[in-house]
Amino acid sequence: MRAKVDPDVCTGCELCTQTCPEVFYMKGDIAEAKDTDVPPDVQDSCRQAAEECPVEAIVITE
Repeated sequence: MRAKVDPDVCTGCELCTQTCPEVFYMKGDIAEAKDTDVPPDVQDSCRQAAEECPVEAIVITE
């Protein structure tokens, strides 16, 4: 599974970085996802970050 943040939609609220810091980080005022496969042990928190994103900027691909 992989995660991607749409920079045109992200508002920089940092919720994803708090929920799943293993995958998401801030680059300036916008969140980004590490460009690697999401490790199995953090996939649930990564999905949670996507579900809780207030602007639905996170896309998960299985």
